[in-house]
Amino acid sequence: MQLYRNFLKRVFDFIVSLIAFGLLLPLFILVTALLYLANQGSPFFVQPRPGKNGRIFKLVKFKTMNDKKDAAGNLLSDAERLTAIGGFIRKTSLDEIPQLINVIKGEMSLIGPRPLLVEYLPLYNDMQRRRHEVRPGITGWAQVNGRNAIGWQRKFELDVWYVDHVSFTLDCKIAFFTIMKVVKSEGVSQTGHVTMTKFQGN
Repeated sequence: MQLYRNFLKRVFDFIVSLIAFGLLLPLFILVTALLYLANQGSPFFVQPRPGKNGRIFKLVKFKTMNDKKDAAGNLLSDAERLTAIGGFIRKTSLDEIPQLINVIKGEMSLIGPRPLLVEYLPLYNDMQRRRHEVRPGITGWAQVNGRNAIGWQRKFELDVWYVDHVSFTLDCKIAFFTIMKVVKSEGVSQTGHVTMTKFQGN
């Protein structure tokens, strides 16, 4: 398990991501063009996120929400800013494709705890902070066990469980169930929310 965790996992990540990005390149170009039009020139969402050992990197996703604001200059709610094409892209998880670039660069893994917001770092307790012992992933154990439809405490428990049980077999299992979740569009958001509600600390 240690050989896979410390070496082979990164090798598989690089090779599979490189091949996948090559195969998905036509779709990547098409979605980029459609979002360029829908978002008035902004097809990508780029945001700093903590990676392995809390090291900050820039996560790249397709941008599914516009930047419309209210009269006071505040961004509208996620539900109000989600575009029609953005909703479809989010539902089918196509918004995750650009993260293959993060995996190729070694900032992320295909499988691992999802990279959360930098502002959450000081809010974690010792157990929750352990999710940063491995590279964050495009999908993970928490995603196939509820995705955004589960609460924060359960999500962190699943993330840390993954950290303690990393293996090739487990990663294959997560990859398979991820495909099933995407096909069924399960757990994309919490009830009443377009995205996961913010973590407020313990």
